[in-house]
Amino acid sequence: MLIKNTGPDEVQVDMTSRVLRLRSGEEHVITPEEVRDPRLRRALQERSISIVRPASRAEEEALQERLEAGDAS
Repeated sequence: MLIKNTGPDEVQVDMTSRVLRLRSGEEHVITPEEVRDPRLRRALQERSISIVRPASRAEEEALQERLEAGDAS
């Protein structure tokens, strides 16, 4: 999934798998497992971030490569 910080302030989401910091308007791709993370779900409920759309196959593969290389951003 592609998520986006829709608010005016930076948002930090401390998920079990990694920590995301999103500036206002910034987007990040997350894994299907991360969608189920309670902290991410709370941020979604608070509307500090929102789901933009499902990730494309290429975006999912690029994320997986980054995560396997140890880049958690």
